[in-house]
Amino acid sequence: MDALAARPSEVIVDIGCGAGQTVLQLADRVGAEGQVVGVDIAPLLLDRARARAAGVKQARFIECDASRLHLPEKSIDGIFSRFGVMRFTDPVAAFANFHRLMKPAGRLAFVCWRALEENELDILPLRAAGLEDRVDLTPFSFEDPKVIHAVLDAAGFKQIVVQPFDRAVSSGGLEAMLTVLLKVGAVGKIVRESPQLHDVVEDRLRAVLATRIVQGQVALNAAVWIVTATA
Repeated sequence: MDALAARPSEVIVDIGCGAGQTVLQLADRVGAEGQVVGVDIAPLLLDRARARAAGVKQARFIECDASRLHLPEKSIDGIFSRFGVMRFTDPVAAFANFHRLMKPAGRLAFVCWRALEENELDILPLRAAGLEDRVDLTPFSFEDPKVIHAVLDAAGFKQIVVQPFDRAVSSGGLEAMLTVLLKVGAVGKIVRESPQLHDVVEDRLRAVLATRIVQGQVALNAAVWIVTATA
C-alpha cells in the first residue's frame, strides 16, 4: 500500500478486496474526493465488505472475475492488490485489461507469495501435518520474478520492479496460531476440504508449534514479492 502511494482525490481499484479491510485503508488515503472500487468474485465476502464500508461514500464494490472487470478506459489512477492476482487463468489478458483501465500516468502495486519453500508460514504446517503432497500451488504461481516481469511486460506495463519482503507473522500464542493455521493458508485449505483430517493435523501441528514459542508467542516467516509498475 505504501508502494502504491495513493493520493487524495484519486480513483483506485482493489483487486481481490475480500472482506474490505484494504478498501477502507485506501479510502482513508484518497479522501472524500477520491474513490476506491473493491473487486472480488466471492459474494459473501463482498456482503461483509459492504457492511464494513457502510457510510464510506468513496467506497464501492463490484462482484466479478477481476480479469473481466469492465470500467471506462483510462479512468483509474492506481490498481492495488493484496494476494488477489495469482489465480488468473490467463494472467497476461487480466493485466492487459487492468492496463486498459488505467490513466497514462497510472500505477500498479501488488503483493504476492514467493516460493512455498521460502514461506515458513505454509511449509512448516504442511510438513508438520505430512500434507506436502496435497498442497495447492496456485497461490505461488508468481514465485518466479521472471514470470512476473514477463506477464506485466506483455500486458503493456513499464518500470516494473519486483522486490522481496519478509515479515514474521504471528496470531499470538500457541493456541491462537494453531486456530488460524487450521482455517487459512495451505493447511487450512486442505482441512476445510477434508475435515476428517482435522484432529490428526491439529495434534501434529500443535507439537511442532510448541517448539517455536518465544516469549509466549509463535511467529512464522512470510516471504512475498512487492511488485510495482506504471501504465
